[in-house]
Amino acid sequence: MTRNEFDLIRDYFARQPVKRRDVALGIGDDCALVEVPEGCQLVVTTDTLVEGTHFLPTASASDVAHKALASNLSDLAAMGAMPAWCSLALTLPEPDDAWVAGFCQGFAALAEHFQVQLIGGDTTRGPKSITITLHGHVPKGQALTRAGAKPGDWIFVTGTLGESQAGLDYILGKTVVDKARATTLINRHYRAQPRVTAGQALRGIASAAIDISDGLHADLTHILTASGVGAKVDVAQLPLSEALLADQASVEQAQKLALTSGEEYELCFTVPELHRGTLDTALKHSGVSVQCIGQITGNHRLELVADNQPLDWVLSGWDHFKEPHRDGS
Repeated sequence: MTRNEFDLIRDYFARQPVKRRDVALGIGDDCALVEVPEGCQLVVTTDTLVEGTHFLPTASASDVAHKALASNLSDLAAMGAMPAWCSLALTLPEPDDAWVAGFCQGFAALAEHFQVQLIGGDTTRGPKSITITLHGHVPKGQALTRAGAKPGDWIFVTGTLGESQAGLDYILGKTVVDKARATTLINRHYRAQPRVTAGQALRGIASAAIDISDGLHADLTHILTASGVGAKVDVAQLPLSEALLADQASVEQAQKLALTSGEEYELCFTVPELHRGTLDTALKHSGVSVQCIGQITGNHRLELVADNQPLDWVLSGWDHFKEPHRDGS
């Protein structure tokens, strides 16, 4: 019997485990109906993953699903929002039960962790791609944005940086590492943990925030542009993991990777001196480490320094229309 989109929706997507009380009408009608909490603003983000650009044809469906949803969750984390509902547009060359089953397993696990309900979407035939629109909410007037950083604010990042690109380099056969480190790096590339709890804790503390999806250097520049400021970053303060340092030929190479690695899904944010003392307390229950890497300046440029001496490194972030495929040829 030929499978069609309605079979896939019925057998897989309509059976997702999360059922929220604020969903009045979910999968099965022309639109979904949800209840936005009183006193909150709706936060909406959309991301697309395309085979050959964002994931290899050999990538497991479960990993692809995790990565697709994590990228959206990370956007909401950067705004300090609470994730709630999502829609999914899935394009496949042909119905593939085994692939869809694996995809739903990875999707459901992450969605259940953050209590995100799948409320609708679309399936169609074509080159394999996944588009997710994620909705959340944030108390009115409390959303974090890229604009708001002021000279004197301190610059922080969560977690460690550089491992996503190192994982991709291993996947593409560009590096050779031992099995334990390979597993760590691959998981950092495909199974990043979006900093949703940390983002919510930063409301009222951070003056600006962004998630690191195109590389720290590029994404911090977005904050500087939106805020009309500059920054000085001490590369010696970049948080580097032991796995990354062991994988790279030098500390400098690891630092450059930390500045340019995309799809990290960590947070970069700025904190005024007034709130710096409350940061550790606010993040105590988030399970996330943070590192101060520099300070906002008024000179409208991003300056990299080591031992307080300027560096002339030429760096660039990810651009979907200029760069070669991230996970493909």
